[in-house]
Amino acid sequence: MALTLRNSAQIAKMRAAGRLVAQTHAMLREYVVPGAVLLDLDTMVENYLREHGASPSFKGYHGTFPASICASLNDVICHGIPDKTRLRDGDIIAIDVGAYLDGWHGDSCVTYAVGSVDAQGLKLMKVTEEALWRGIAQARAGNTLGDIGAAIQEYVESEGFSIVREYTGHGIGRNMHEAPTVLHYGERGRGMRLRAGTVLTIEPMVNAGRPETKQMKDGWTVKTADGSRSAQFEHQLAITNGDPEILTLL
Repeated sequence: MALTLRNSAQIAKMRAAGRLVAQTHAMLREYVVPGAVLLDLDTMVENYLREHGASPSFKGYHGTFPASICASLNDVICHGIPDKTRLRDGDIIAIDVGAYLDGWHGDSCVTYAVGSVDAQGLKLMKVTEEALWRGIAQARAGNTLGDIGAAIQEYVESEGFSIVREYTGHGIGRNMHEAPTVLHYGERGRGMRLRAGTVLTIEPMVNAGRPETKQMKDGWTVKTADGSRSAQFEHQLAITNGDPEILTLL
C-alpha cells in the first residue's frame, strides 16, 4: 500500500529528509570536476549526511550495496558503485543520494556535466531533466500514474532518445522503496489514481541510444546494452490537492 502522510509531524520529517538530500547535492556540485575520484565523492557525502544527523539510505541496502551514493558514469544507467575511477573532462555522471533522517528517507538524483561536455551529452541531460518536470506536472490528485509515464515517454521519444523500462520511480517514506511503482512510460488514464498525501519519486533514466540494459557481474551496476550514454534526474514529491510539493528541492 502506498504511504499517505496523515499529519503535520510526518510531513515535517519528510520535508527535513528531502531538504537534507537537496543540501547534499548543493554541497557536492563544486566537487564533481575533472580529476575527482568517485570514492572520495562517496566519502564526502557520507560524512556530510552523518554530520547532519542522518545516515546514507543506500549503504548496506539489501545487505550488499557497499557505498553511500550511486555513481553512474557515462554508459552506466543506475546503481553504479563508486571506485577509484577519476572523472575526466567530458564525462556525465548521475549521482543518486539517499538520506535516512529521524525515521524517514529522502532520495534525489542529479546528472552532472564534468568539465566541457559535447552537444549530444548536454542535450541528453537537458531532455532528461525536462522529462522529469513534465512527469512532475502530471503528479496531481485525480491523475493516474499512467499520466506521469506517458508525459515522460512522449517527450523523450520525440527528442530521439529512449526510456529505460526496467528501473522505475517508487513510493518512499519509512522505507526507501515502497508502493507504488512509478513507470516512466505508459498510457494516459491508466494505473493507480493519485491521492493527496501520497509520497513518491519520479526518476526517468534516458538513454542516448536504445533502451535495453545489461546487468554487470557485481549484481548492482546496470549499463546500456549498446554502450550509449545515459542520464537520470530524480525528485521526491508529495501529492497534494494542487501542485505537487517537491521535497528534494531547495
